[in-house]
Amino acid sequence: MIEQNPTQRLPILRDLEPELVEHLDPLVRIVDLEPEQVLFVEEDDADFMFAVVSGRLNVFRRSEGKDVYVRDLTFGEAGGITSLFLTQPRSATVVAAEPSQVAVLNKEDLDKAMEREPALTRALLRILSKQVRSGGKSMAHLLKGRQDDRVQVAVFDAKSYDQVALSEVAPEEWNMHYIDPRLNRETATLAAGCKIVCIFVNDVADRETLEILADVGVELIALRCSGFNNVDLDAAERLGISVVRVPGYSPYAVAEHAIALLLALNRKVHRAYQRVREGNFTLAGLEGFDLHGRTAAVIGVGGIGKVLVRNLQGFGMKVVGWDAYPSKEFSEETGMEYVSFEEAIKQADVISLHAPLVKETYHLINEVSINSMKDGAILINTSRGGLIDHDALIKALKSGKISAAGLDVYEEEAGIFFEDLSAKVITDDVLARLLSLTNVIITSHQAYLTTDALNNIATATVSNIKEFLDGKRKDQLTNRVV
Repeated sequence: MIEQNPTQRLPILRDLEPELVEHLDPLVRIVDLEPEQVLFVEEDDADFMFAVVSGRLNVFRRSEGKDVYVRDLTFGEAGGITSLFLTQPRSATVVAAEPSQVAVLNKEDLDKAMEREPALTRALLRILSKQVRSGGKSMAHLLKGRQDDRVQVAVFDAKSYDQVALSEVAPEEWNMHYIDPRLNRETATLAAGCKIVCIFVNDVADRETLEILADVGVELIALRCSGFNNVDLDAAERLGISVVRVPGYSPYAVAEHAIALLLALNRKVHRAYQRVREGNFTLAGLEGFDLHGRTAAVIGVGGIGKVLVRNLQGFGMKVVGWDAYPSKEFSEETGMEYVSFEEAIKQADVISLHAPLVKETYHLINEVSINSMKDGAILINTSRGGLIDHDALIKALKSGKISAAGLDVYEEEAGIFFEDLSAKVITDDVLARLLSLTNVIITSHQAYLTTDALNNIATATVSNIKEFLDGKRKDQLTNRVV
């Protein structure tokens, strides 16, 4: 039978936004049942939910070979809610006690609708979670009934190279769910039934996203990177979700990429490459300078910074460093002098950023700090985009205060980096301006991308997960983020 706004006949879905109701209306069917007609039988696969529109249904459960009456279902009462997220056996038999109507929503149809409209997933989870909590159960508890008992790991923003690296080291008994979209509050429900979520630098684990993850049963977030500024650690702690990271995977990969950017910018390799391809073999405008004898400032002398110091010294450069925790031992070993941030950028011909992004380092490179730099300095950033105020950087690049910039990261890179946008217009005006400048080289957060680093990331990530599965307490996890 044809029904106007059938979604409105499902009481638990009445709170859906009107634009989302439009996606569900074509999917909801109104089914007429005659007295004693069976809606489904206990142990059948549960692949649809239902709600009573009119009439009365009897619920029976099998006990000692007999169907035992349990209760009635009347107007507005619903069943099979968790079947929208997973397939499991029916826990009872439902039969019409009198002429009745039920509204039915199939899991397969809903899955397709949620793929077309991600906001629908989030809205449904919110409503269904509220429904099951009112019955004294959490969504996480209900999802424990999934048929696959293997370890379930949801890997978000999973590119082909991530999948290859993780698949080579993850135990065969683990079920790795490789998910192409990044984690955020719209996609968090894709982790339903997984105890572990694995994310990367541009995934967003803010408070609302974490609340959804906790509700679907997630207990561990395994970062496959060293940075953790994209995770609300306070919310994770409150929700009982542990967070682990990969503190270092290949400092050589990142340090060497910083060197590659520096050499390309200084010797105008990117411009020379384009000229020669066009048949232009002139040299005017391609002048660089010897690195030997110049001064470099390494901002953040951690694992990567220490490797870079040695690399730069190999070119015969004088290197100064700034770090929140200076190492006297490293200074004595290498001869590198620790100085204040202001003194470091004042001396340097080359400045390379390797500091973490925290409150104290946000927009460390800004109009004030740029004005104190040596005229014509080259700036390299392979750490985090938020270390730089890019409007101030553009102004300095146009004036010549900064002669060139090599950027492997960008503050607003989420949704841009790692994606193919070649057929689209770049709508980020700041990034578009940077791309237009000939004294700028931008790479798409690839400094870490070597086969060695990918293997190290995968190995460390799997090790972090194994520690968690072995039952270690939060404070015992080797690479726990606090």
